[in-house]
Amino acid sequence: MESGCDHPHLCAFANDFENLGGGYVAIGQDCDADGRPVFPPVGLPANQLDKIQRELLAHCQLIQPPYFPVLSLEVVEGRNLIVRWAPGGQSRPYKAPEAVTAKHKVWKYFIRRFSSTSEAKGDTERELLGLTAKVPFDDRFNQSARVDELSKPLMQGFLEEVGSALAADAPGFSVEALGRQMNVAGGSSESPWPKNVGLLFFNEISERFFPGVQIDVVWFPKGAGGDRFDEKIFKGPLARMTREALSYIQRNYLHETVIKHPDQAEATRVWNFPYAAIEEAVVNAVYHRSYEEREPIEVRISHDELVVVSYPGPDRSIRMEDLKAGRAVSCRYRNRRIDEFLKELEMTEGRSTGIPKILKEMAANGSPMPLFETDDDRLAFVIRLPRHPLVLIPTADTAQVTGQVAGQVAGQVAGEVAGEVERLRRVVVGEMSRQQIQSALVIKSKEHFRKAYLKPALAAQVIAMTLPDAPNSRLQRYRLTVGAGEVTGEVTAQVGALLARLDGEMSRQAMQDALGLAHREHFRKIYLTPALELGVIEMTQPDKPNSRSQRYRLTTIGQQWLKAHPGGDSA
Repeated sequence: MESGCDHPHLCAFANDFENLGGGYVAIGQDCDADGRPVFPPVGLPANQLDKIQRELLAHCQLIQPPYFPVLSLEVVEGRNLIVRWAPGGQSRPYKAPEAVTAKHKVWKYFIRRFSSTSEAKGDTERELLGLTAKVPFDDRFNQSARVDELSKPLMQGFLEEVGSALAADAPGFSVEALGRQMNVAGGSSESPWPKNVGLLFFNEISERFFPGVQIDVVWFPKGAGGDRFDEKIFKGPLARMTREALSYIQRNYLHETVIKHPDQAEATRVWNFPYAAIEEAVVNAVYHRSYEEREPIEVRISHDELVVVSYPGPDRSIRMEDLKAGRAVSCRYRNRRIDEFLKELEMTEGRSTGIPKILKEMAANGSPMPLFETDDDRLAFVIRLPRHPLVLIPTADTAQVTGQVAGQVAGQVAGEVAGEVERLRRVVVGEMSRQQIQSALVIKSKEHFRKAYLKPALAAQVIAMTLPDAPNSRLQRYRLTVGAGEVTGEVTAQVGALLARLDGEMSRQAMQDALGLAHREHFRKIYLTPALELGVIEMTQPDKPNSRSQRYRLTTIGQQWLKAHPGGDSA
């Protein structure tokens, strides 16, 4: 956050040369020699706030073409600040006087380079002029939609999730007023328009405006060249769509192999595909794809690899050799506003961190190097995540897998339930019908469910019929067998603490408060996600993982574990 009130900063943010979304200028906040803010801030006298605002208004009129940032009064540690939010402008390039007080003013173009403001000169100035009226698609007004097609409940839900101060005042705003405050709507008061980013995040049927905005998850049980595949399509508001697709992949296609070593107590655990790498690859596709093209994001999964395909390919400023080596750094970002919202939701860090994080997570899991591919015309971008070589491929005909692993890690592979059977085990609660189990697994084909899930689970004695003498009865139900409800992975101290405090059905925030935790992302990664993966807790609305009314409860497995470990002590 910048301090001061000079106009080169505002002009540079308005030009948004790298499509990063603009920036902020804070008046009354001083910084140290390294540019870091000093607290408490100097602040502004209360009796001078109105005068300063009038002066700012007059000075902003000096920017050409006219540009007015969003101004707010804030109090930090008892000191008054004036904060100006300067999003990327709709009419760039902008220029401002080099010195506001000069008698003969000289207007110049300014841009941001990293954390500094500088004058645009030479080739940079020519490139800036070439961006005339080229507003990124996500920040443009959509004149085929009405501003009331923005969903106020979705906007309020977003503000509450990110902890915005605006959430408290949002109920009193009209849709248009709230949209303007969030910069997802604009235009004249007589003819307001929603912005594309607003419709992407805050409309229940965003594909109505942007055909092809969906994520297709396709499973190839016999490989990409096989004659059978299962497909699940995710649509809706961008953040929800992304989270639901990731949750579906995590529940249905990720499994862990446990390798026991004869010479050490601790076993080696590896995943076929590390979830964090998949998350980064999918979110990267959502961030960088073009929303003007009618092509979905595709996630193609087989036993050997997980592939994420998005359209078009990376910016031409990224060299092919750098891309293949995982060193891609873009000079300009395609969707500056989508990045802004994803960062608020803590779904991305932005600034070319996606590929390095994928490399890091694959290495941490011991997986082969991922592959990053595009074509000479940059028509598509492909991320390939190979399966970990020590992970055995589960089959529908094999309930347990044992054997010896040759290679760098010698040891015995622990007896492990096949992936399909393990997924079934995790969703069975109490006594359930075939249709209930099939629906919980989000499987359409009854025959595929019977062959790949139900029959292997019965053969492995993971589940049993309630009416074994009448297998085809319409009253037939299935339940976990004794022992099948045991936890197959390690229950950490953190997960144990969560189980001990989970009383009935609780929201994420209620569980977090019960544990005395303030950081949401830490709670998700260390407590909530591991508990869901182990199958010791479950969602009350598994088909709507990001619903505001989502609650969590103990599963039968979790109840049995807690009974054997009173107080949640995993020792």
